[in-house]
This record gives sequence, structure tokens and C-alpha cells, in this order.
Amino acid sequence: MKTIIKIAVLFILSTFLISCNEELVEQTQTGILKGKVVKRGTNEPLANVKIFTTPTTQTVFSAADGTFEISEMPVGNYSVKAELSGYLTNFLSVNMQDQSQLVTIVFEMEDDESLNSPPTVPNLISPIDNSENQPLSVELTWSATDPDSLDVLKYRLIVKNNLNTDILEVKDLLVNHYTLKDLKFGVSYFWQVAVADEIHPEVFSAVSKFTTNKTPANRFHYVRKESGNLYIVSSDDVGANFKFTATSHNSWRPRKNNNAGVIAFLRTEGGNTHIFTAKPDGSEVLKVTTVPLSGFNNYELDFAWKTNGKELIYANFDKLYRINKDGSGLELIYTTPDGSLISECDWSYDSSKIAFKTNDFNGYNTKIYIIDMLGATLKTILTGAAGGTGGLDFSVDGNYLVYAHDVSGYQDGNYRQLDSHIFIYNLLDDSVRDISTESEKTNGTNDLDPRFSPNNAQVIFMNTSNDGISEKNVMAVDLSSNGSDLERTTMFVNAEMPDYE
Repeated sequence: MKTIIKIAVLFILSTFLISCNEELVEQTQTGILKGKVVKRGTNEPLANVKIFTTPTTQTVFSAADGTFEISEMPVGNYSVKAELSGYLTNFLSVNMQDQSQLVTIVFEMEDDESLNSPPTVPNLISPIDNSENQPLSVELTWSATDPDSLDVLKYRLIVKNNLNTDILEVKDLLVNHYTLKDLKFGVSYFWQVAVADEIHPEVFSAVSKFTTNKTPANRFHYVRKESGNLYIVSSDDVGANFKFTATSHNSWRPRKNNNAGVIAFLRTEGGNTHIFTAKPDGSEVLKVTTVPLSGFNNYELDFAWKTNGKELIYANFDKLYRINKDGSGLELIYTTPDGSLISECDWSYDSSKIAFKTNDFNGYNTKIYIIDMLGATLKTILTGAAGGTGGLDFSVDGNYLVYAHDVSGYQDGNYRQLDSHIFIYNLLDDSVRDISTESEKTNGTNDLDPRFSPNNAQVIFMNTSNDGISEKNVMAVDLSSNGSDLERTTMFVNAEMPDYE
């Protein structure tokens, strides 16, 4: 009986020990879970992401490089969860099967856009709605905010006008201002701003309107140089001005005609020099000539309007042409008898006579003639004079002709002038007046490109040093007084080839 009891006790003890040993074995069967958390789309590591499992094991947080690790993870099936404020919670399934197994996972987390707010509606600040008399360069400013301070706002500017169907669209602006340049006179512009934070759809502002100044009735035009090109400036008598032609073209020698309602000028196209016209605001540019202007130096060439504004005259080597302002009706009206080149011309106010200057291929051996409309010579003003000559312009009554001539008589291959004076020739008595001497021209300078004022009370011209590189300024001499005390007045600095209508 005692033996039976001992056997029973031994059986119970062995069963208990075996059971305990199996539990200990199962507890040691664990693996390691490693992983990394990144932002979807950019793979940017995300730190401080909460990582935990179901069934529960450990709770850990991702490091600065997005990595994490859960060690001694018992074998089994788990749901691993990743949580971070501002991002959608993510789940991954993991099967830890064998003892000491290493499992690696990657969480790609998406922004929780439901927690992000859209930008506010942009407020258009300036110019204020329905502003008038705005300049041709206008800075647009606006404001917008975003409740989420980390969001990057990008703006899209849309500008339309009442002149044509053109639409200006400027995208991906990171600042809340933009300058519109080279606007047109008397045009209404409509502008709107859209803002986006790269999460929500664009938010649009209201539409605002402003209108530019009307085209000023500027009487002065002159030429300046920028980036190697000549361009024309339109100005009033106090210096308020705008670029009449763009600096992207080489344009010079402006000639306004009030009856035509346009300004004519010279411009290079395809290596040739042609006459173009444009409205006073610089719009509606029209090429007039098909036969180009040609001579010894394109920048010394000049042309003239007929007073009624319907025709122009210009030269091509030894030939003088007449053409309608729309480019039709080209007609040869004069050819020099000796083959000399016609460089400049002017048409009298009553359209009864034409003055022109001829020279050789170097610009010298100058002659100035006046002919009638049949080609007969009425007057010889200058003939065979040494030195450079130019700048022909009739007075309104046709009794005077102003021109410039280098009294030094200097001649070289570069057509340099050393002492150019302005002369007024009286066609009634053949007398000549040197207004450069009367107005005490500075030694070492040249007076060039003279023009009568519309009332004949002044002569405007360009004065510059004879070194060929100094600044050029447009000046005026008042003809109201006689003698050697005529007053010189500087009208425009850094300017040449003036026109006054």
C-alpha cells in the first residue's frame, strides 16, 4: 500500500515539473521588431512617433532618424500601431514566428489634412479698387494668412484688361506683392489673387480694378541709350516722361506730327533702317517704308513730315522719296545730279519747298540746298564746306533754316566733330546768325541736331563734349534777345536727337 502511494506522488510531481518546464520554454521564445517611420511622399524621418502593439507588449517612440525597436517580443501575431499628432494613424501586421526572429517594418505616414485649415481669402490692398490716374508702373500688394503656421503659402496673380484679351498670370509667388510694368495709358486693369497651402484648393480674392493715366500730350521727344540700344523718351516740359519705345529695339530720330496723330521714328530691322510710326502712347507700331533709308551713317540720317501729316520724305543714298504715312504711294521725287548722298531733309510748313543736305561717302564735302517741288534749286545755303554738317529745320514761316556745322573744318574717318556751331540762315537776305557764339558755347563742345520751337522763339539742340564719350544734354537757347547774351538752358540730361512739336 505504501508503495502504491509513493508511485502516485512521484507521478504527480513529475507531471507538475514537466508542465512548469514547458511554460518556461514558451516564455523564452521571443523575437525583435525593428522599424522606421517616414513621411509619405518625401521619406522624411518622423521623430516621437508612438509605437505600440496589440496584443500589448511594449510602447516605444521613434528616434530623431525615425527608427524604433521592440525587443523580446513573444512569438505570435500582432497589429503594430503608429500614432503622431497631425498624421493619420497607421497599422501594420506582424507575425513573429520563431525564437530570436528579427522582423523589420517601415511606416509611411500621411498628413491628417482634416486637422489642417485653408488660408484666408486674400485681401487686395493697393491700389484700392476703382483707382484712377495710376502710373504705367504699379505695385500690387495683398495679404493672406493661414491658421497653420508651418504651411507655405503660394500665390497666383491674374491680370486682365479692357483693351484686349491678353491675360497675365504669375504663378508660385512666395511674396505678397508684385510690380506691373510697361502698362498702357488710359487702360483699365482687373486683378485677382489666388492662394494655396499645397493641401487645400486655391482660395480666390475678389476682383479689383484700377485705371492708368490718359496719354499725356507730350511735346518733347528725345533719345537715350541703354544696353547698347537707342530708345525714345516722351516728356513734358517739367521732365515727367516715359519710354515711348522699348529698349529691346534700336530706335532713334523721333518726329512728331500733330495732324497725323502719331510719332514717326527710325528703327533697324533686318540690318536696314526704316521709318516706323506709333501712337503717342507707343502703341500700334507701323512699319512705313519698304525701301530703307541709307547713307554714309545711319545715325546721321533724318526725314521729314508734310505738315498735313499724310506724307513723309526720306533719302536712300542719292535719291529722295515721298511716301504716304500708311506705307503706300512710294514715289521718287529727286536724284542728286552729282551722285552725292542725301543724308537729311526738311519740308517747309507750307509744303512748297524742301531743304536737304548732301555729302560724300565719308560724310564730308557738304552741300545744303533748297528746292521747289519740281526739283528746281531755289537757294544754296552751303557748298563744299569742310567739317561735319547737319540738323536741318525750317522755321514756321519758311524764312529761316537752322543747321549745325563744325567750324573747325576737322575731318577724319570716324566723322568726329570738334567745334560744331548752330547757324540760322535768313532766306530773305542771306544773312547767317551764329547762335552758339551768341550764347557762349563752352569750348571743346559741340552743338548738334538743332530744331526750332513751334513758335520760333527758341532753338533746342544737343550739346556734348567733342570727346565722343561724355554725357549728352538737350539744351535750349532763347532767341528773343539780340547780341552775344543769349541764355542757354538745360532741358533734359542724358538726352540727344530732340524733337519739339
